[in-house]
Amino acid sequence: MKGKRILIGISGGIAAYKSAYLIRLFKKAGAEVKVVVTQNALEFITKVTLESLSQNKVYSSVFGSESDYSTEHISLTDWADVFVVAPATANIIGKFANGIADDALSTTFMAFNRKVFVAPAMNCKMYENFAFKNNIKTLLAQNVSIIEPEEGFLACGYEGKGRMEEPDVIFNAVKSYFKSSEALSNYNVLITAGPTYEAIDPVRFIGNHSSGLMGIEIAKALAEKGASVNLVCGPCSISVSHPNIQRIDVVSAEEMFKSCVSLFPKMNIGILAAAVADYTVINPKSSKIKKTQDNKELVLKLSPTKDILAHLGSIKKKGQILAGFALETDNEESNAVKKLKTKNLDFIVLNSLNDEGAGFKSATNKVSILDNKSNIHRYSLKSKSEVASDIVSFILDNFTQKDKKSK
Repeated sequence: MKGKRILIGISGGIAAYKSAYLIRLFKKAGAEVKVVVTQNALEFITKVTLESLSQNKVYSSVFGSESDYSTEHISLTDWADVFVVAPATANIIGKFANGIADDALSTTFMAFNRKVFVAPAMNCKMYENFAFKNNIKTLLAQNVSIIEPEEGFLACGYEGKGRMEEPDVIFNAVKSYFKSSEALSNYNVLITAGPTYEAIDPVRFIGNHSSGLMGIEIAKALAEKGASVNLVCGPCSISVSHPNIQRIDVVSAEEMFKSCVSLFPKMNIGILAAAVADYTVINPKSSKIKKTQDNKELVLKLSPTKDILAHLGSIKKKGQILAGFALETDNEESNAVKKLKTKNLDFIVLNSLNDEGAGFKSATNKVSILDNKSNIHRYSLKSKSEVASDIVSFILDNFTQKDKKSK
């Protein structure tokens, strides 16, 4: 934990007193700590206490005259490695989940683009409220880690679930994250995502329904493990912001091919999740094709695009890991095995359009991972972020451990 930069957020609940112990644990472990609070938090714990323990000024007001910078919420987010909000009231969690930024803490959360831990604390009836549960689901979908509260006696006199988890448990969760986040710190990774667009003329193209979400979630999951990720992305409206991800935007299959061939020799891992066009238009028109008065058929001549995955498989060096995706509708597993072998892959991720909730334009996916040792690992329907975590765990369990033993 030495040298790690921890930003602790405190909202207005009685459990705010526990934050003093949490700050002390991080400081004792050698971390640097800064604190951001809501005004209500200062009803439970004083600035003097927080500043004495953290040895830094407390950020409590967006327009505070004591702030080091006029945009303190931005400078803090640039500074910190992780953001730990403890306690997190139902109110602040609602703001986080719905993009409301009207105080120092919620504004800081909106600007933070690294790992966030949230430790809820509230009355047990509030904890069971439908709105709170929906807000928690929203945060989980955005890769926010929720440190579940304990059951027990609450300050309001009730007994139930809602007590903020103890500081040592929160500290250990963050400590484990740092250990996990370094698992792939020496790895360079190539990820492809999204569709490709093959121009017909300046306003029309041949494309597909890929949103790019699956590839982007894999990129984020690998970046969270410390990997340096090169994300080659076709036309895609999904934004991604992580210091470990370098995004290269392309449009056509040819552009994606050139980027991948240039990058792959320097990579440890390549995972090609993009839905690349199999064919491109021969001699696309430089001006818009007009519809004829006699309604004659328009004939387009297509030529095969370069097979990116097969080419990378042909130049793959010993020690490099290469994986692809197979989206099938018939004879799914046999087709995936054929693709795995002919393209010299280490594993392939299979999903079927026959499975409800899988495939394009869906927030979920149902996959199987087939490796080059004839093993098949089947997974249930999950969110694409969870699928990405399963793929990264598969890599860690089946490839990186072998690397460690050989070193």
